[in-house]
Amino acid sequence: MKVGYVYHPIYLKHDTGGHPENARRLEAIISHLEQTGLKPKLSPIQPRVATTEEISLVHRKQYISYIREMAENGGGWLDVDTIMSPDSYDAALYAAGGVIRATEAVMDGEVGSAFALVRPPGHHATATQAEGFCLFNNIAIAAKYALNKYKLPRLAIIDFDVHHGNGTQDTFYDDPRVLYISTHQYPLYPGTGRIEETGSGESKGATVNIPLPPGSGDAEYLAVFDQIIVPIARRFSPQLILVSAGYDAHWSDGLALMRVSVTGFARVVGIIKGLADELCSGRLAFTLEGGYPLDALAASVKA
Repeated sequence: MKVGYVYHPIYLKHDTGGHPENARRLEAIISHLEQTGLKPKLSPIQPRVATTEEISLVHRKQYISYIREMAENGGGWLDVDTIMSPDSYDAALYAAGGVIRATEAVMDGEVGSAFALVRPPGHHATATQAEGFCLFNNIAIAAKYALNKYKLPRLAIIDFDVHHGNGTQDTFYDDPRVLYISTHQYPLYPGTGRIEETGSGESKGATVNIPLPPGSGDAEYLAVFDQIIVPIARRFSPQLILVSAGYDAHWSDGLALMRVSVTGFARVVGIIKGLADELCSGRLAFTLEGGYPLDALAASVKA
């Protein structure tokens, strides 16, 4: 089956200036895919605007209106880490819609798997707050959409960004249909993701946090996937796997202190791909989260 990718120039219009999360990240990825000859082998998936109803599967309507009004008023800082420009609201709607389209393409058999190359990223955004460079929680919105549209009994979200996806965890903390697994450096922003955070009520055990010490690299990550994540995913047996793919655990990334290599990321993704093939007919959709040194990011995504 083909591998699809989502991309649109609107994602470059989320103008963050000299911020680490900037348009050059996507430009570097697309350029690298073209220069290495991989892009023509991939199937393009056209994104669309996510509707207010789709965004409100995760976010409060008052918050959605606030983000729209901030953009209409020229943008600005939402917190000490997160900035908007006049086009950021539109880019964020296309980012959420892009991950929805990647998920639809996988579920409808258009492609075997897909990578949504979108920005702004999403996994820190909560129902009422922008955080950590994120406006809308793209992967959580796509997961809610998939649960509703395809009546899935279970899906899994694997998040290997170096920062804990607090917004995604919050969204599904009491939803037994969603297995949320996060590997992340700890302690580190945003300070959540302790091993004791395991879900609530009927969802107890469906949140799996794997906090890792600074300096963890390929060997530690592969051991975690082989010994913890694979058995848990098999027991949960999802019908779809979504991935928050952050590459800021790379050894050259200055926003964290991990030691993962490009080869390490490729091997981790190989394990996830194997799980999708085994458990859910290969249905697998990725969305881009973090990763900031441009060469390392582009090479990791390509790998």
